[in-house]
Amino acid sequence: MNRWWNTDHGDPSRLHAEALTSRYEIEQARQQVADFFGASSREVVFTSGATESIATSVWGASARGSHQVYSAVEHSAIQRSIEGLSTKADHHSTVVRVDRFGLVDPEQMAAAIGNNTAVAHCQWANHEVGTIQPVAEVVAACKQRSPKVLIHVDAASAAGRVAINFANSGADLMSISAHKFGGPTGVGALLVKRGLRLAPLLAGGEQERTRRGGLENGAAIAGFGAACASLNNGKLEQEAVQAETQTQQLRLAVQDQHGLEVYGHPNHRLAHLLCLGIEDVVPGAVLIALDQAGVAAHSGSSCASEAWEPSPVLEAMGVDAHHSLRFSVGWSTTHEDITIAAEALGQALANLRRLKPSG
Repeated sequence: MNRWWNTDHGDPSRLHAEALTSRYEIEQARQQVADFFGASSREVVFTSGATESIATSVWGASARGSHQVYSAVEHSAIQRSIEGLSTKADHHSTVVRVDRFGLVDPEQMAAAIGNNTAVAHCQWANHEVGTIQPVAEVVAACKQRSPKVLIHVDAASAAGRVAINFANSGADLMSISAHKFGGPTGVGALLVKRGLRLAPLLAGGEQERTRRGGLENGAAIAGFGAACASLNNGKLEQEAVQAETQTQQLRLAVQDQHGLEVYGHPNHRLAHLLCLGIEDVVPGAVLIALDQAGVAAHSGSSCASEAWEPSPVLEAMGVDAHHSLRFSVGWSTTHEDITIAAEALGQALANLRRLKPSG
């Protein structure tokens, strides 16, 4: 990205030298993204991130049918984009339930598909509890039910964490964000199966082969490509092993503490993410205490209007949706960081529980 900013670049749609420099570097990044995700370069459409990619999938597919299917644990970008289709009077959707681990049943996904279903949405892995969905089985079941239905996979949380091959997945559409695995913010991609035509969400110029209007964010695209290239040659697998070791270290360090429960599937899960249910303690207070100890964590709930709203994902799983903490590790996380986090969590819970009135 620094090299991009320090070199003369022009509008990649033009024909002068600065423009051709931009075009070359954007296409180089496109190939790096394609190689990493098992796609052809012509299937990569650069976007501002997974939210835009999801919206493009939802709105673009709506021209093919008036019905969409999605699991109950999909990211809010799916749900809200589908809700935005309410301007189309006949458009409706079906939400497929999940089990206590957040897993969707492929047969239930397929059964929800009707004659007017345009697309079924299934995330590769959950953004709160880390559960990895049986994507291949979902795709196979849905395609057997209706070969014409499109399958969109939200891979934002799984990208850069597990091996993903777009061609082998059988999906028609796949959404990705670069910032989830070390790339810059504000850039992502929608992988579109070759031969599939979708109306662009952003109409304007002829950029991205008329599939996404607007001048390309060249520096961010270059950074996206570099992040993909850096994880090739076995580095993704190495980071996954390190992440599994560290989250297991954290899990073991807190497993004997009263009132903690691990959410998500025990085996089919992202290695870098750990979601804990915390009994009888408000998560906001714990987050503040952790922050004071230098530990950045997150809650599955979101704060709105001074009230903690329950997590829709945890509600769908049938577990306590009001009290959760989410920890994640990355390539820079050390074993010392895990020790500090575990100690800080234990101290915070102990202090907060002492403040509660007895009886």
